[in-house]
Amino acid sequence: MRLGIKGKQVLGVTSIVGTVVVVLSLLQLSRLARVSLDESRARAQLLSNTIYHRAREVVNPGDFAKALRDDPGLRSILEASLYDDNVTYAAIVDTSGLVIAPSIEGQTLLPPADDLPTLLSKSAQAQLAAIYSGQGRTLEVRQPLLLGDTEFGSIRIGVSTLLIRRTLNDALRPAVAMALAALAVSVVGAMLLAQLMLRPIHVIRSGLTRLGKGEFGVRLDLNQHDEFGELGTFFNAVSEQLSADRTQMAGQVANLESAVEHLEDAVAIVNPRGELMFANPAMRALLPAAAAGAKFDEVLPADHPLRRLSEQTLMSRQSRGPLSATFSEGAERLIMTHAINDPQGEMVGVMLIARNLEYLSQVQSTIRYSRKLAALGRLSAGVAHEVKNPLNAMMIHLELLRQQFAAHLAPVAARRGGGAVTVAEPPPLNRARPAVSTPGSALKAPGPALNAPVDEQEALQHVEVIASEIRRLDQVVQGFLKFTRPEDLKLQPIRAAALFEEIVPIVRPEAERAGVALEVTCDDAPDVNGDPAMLRQAFLNLAQNACQAMPQGGTLRIRCEAASDHRVSIAFTDSGIGIKPEHLQRIFDLYFTTREKGSGIGLSMVYRTVQMHDGEIEVQSTPGAGTTFRVLLPQA
Repeated sequence: MRLGIKGKQVLGVTSIVGTVVVVLSLLQLSRLARVSLDESRARAQLLSNTIYHRAREVVNPGDFAKALRDDPGLRSILEASLYDDNVTYAAIVDTSGLVIAPSIEGQTLLPPADDLPTLLSKSAQAQLAAIYSGQGRTLEVRQPLLLGDTEFGSIRIGVSTLLIRRTLNDALRPAVAMALAALAVSVVGAMLLAQLMLRPIHVIRSGLTRLGKGEFGVRLDLNQHDEFGELGTFFNAVSEQLSADRTQMAGQVANLESAVEHLEDAVAIVNPRGELMFANPAMRALLPAAAAGAKFDEVLPADHPLRRLSEQTLMSRQSRGPLSATFSEGAERLIMTHAINDPQGEMVGVMLIARNLEYLSQVQSTIRYSRKLAALGRLSAGVAHEVKNPLNAMMIHLELLRQQFAAHLAPVAARRGGGAVTVAEPPPLNRARPAVSTPGSALKAPGPALNAPVDEQEALQHVEVIASEIRRLDQVVQGFLKFTRPEDLKLQPIRAAALFEEIVPIVRPEAERAGVALEVTCDDAPDVNGDPAMLRQAFLNLAQNACQAMPQGGTLRIRCEAASDHRVSIAFTDSGIGIKPEHLQRIFDLYFTTREKGSGIGLSMVYRTVQMHDGEIEVQSTPGAGTTFRVLLPQA
């Protein structure tokens, strides 16, 4: 039977206490035995001396045996000796061992017995052996009787070891009871001590069991200032580290599973026994029977290329493929296998991959289309740049033409005004314009209209119209070039508070003119990883747009704070007129604007900047209540 720590501790303590009790009991027993023997010797010696003195008084040189036998005083002493403790007989015997004066009537011969003083000179073990051996024996105390110098007999006092044994047993009973009580107390104390001492071990075992079951964040409450307390502290540190590692591993496994689940390629893993361990949705779509735990030879026929490749990989432990294979419903895939080995080089499985050739064709088509779009973008940028040069030349010549008309009109206005030189303002641009003949009709019907005098004032008005349209076209071209121009990001850690310390002084004058109050809360925000110049321009556009959305005044709140997924949130909240729901989907489109003098480029540039920083921008707006633009950027 296997003993636990508690049982071993109880057994150990009990054994120690029992050993101590037994040793002390033996020592006490040996001491009591010596005391009993010595006491019996003393009493026997006292009795022997009494008999000796009486015998010396009655003995005579004649018939000394008769004198000793007939003396009533001596007979009384001998008979009274039987009432003494541990004494079995007292007698006077001659040299041949015949009883002269017995203590027991009819006793004629005494057999030889061991000498009690001799036993007292021996060890405690010999004394205990003499007392407790067999059915007991008689020990004697002898004193010789002399008549002159001649020994004519001896006094022999018999002491029974059985009587001494009984006396010792009576004395030992309380000691045995005390020993048993001590043993019982020791057992109870050992159990309580074991329970107290083993509690930390039970707590640690429970914590290890919970860790083994995969529970996270297991902590032990061992408020002890000893080795168990240090062990509990170490366990808590290990548990925290395991929890962190498991959390990280679980995240990595989840990310890996998510990535594999969303792969266009069909992926499966087969163990060396030919059992499917994993199959992603793409593989299950190809092989409906491909479930975890299924035998791979039951999923595909023996002649299927994918099964042959997997069997070859299991045998050779080397990757195979790629090969073209046809699955159900004529689906063609490019298949390959890879051996999976553990750190010791042992094969643990085979990865099966079936790649969708149609998907690859789509990707290649998308890449070709993207290249065409990129080339078209470069061509459009080149065309826009080439258009810009003639526009500049046209603006120059229109300016020269305007100056010539103005110089020609000045003397005429002076003559008409009686010497006051005034230049007439051009009429409004939206007045009715004279009909202009098409080139074909002008060539077919030349007439007086071609030779009519030129109205220089009206011609100057047309020049202004042409110049205005050219400037508008130039702005469009400039915006297009700016939007398509590639820019290199210069990423670095940026303090959001420092960035807005540069933006607020630029925005404040416009905000004060519109009656807009600025509230910026960015002191505790984490640093942003970005290009300072591009983010400064994007945030400036958002702030200016917010001010322009509050013509009657209001409050612009700019708040920066940490967001999920290790990002920083920068929110611009105004209390302006808001954005109509039908416009929300188009606000980031190039050239889309709802303001009369807006260019439709600012928000497009903001959206482009946020995308280049691998960020996101969200918009929430309620007409008449205000708008919130929330930019999410990665932390530094």
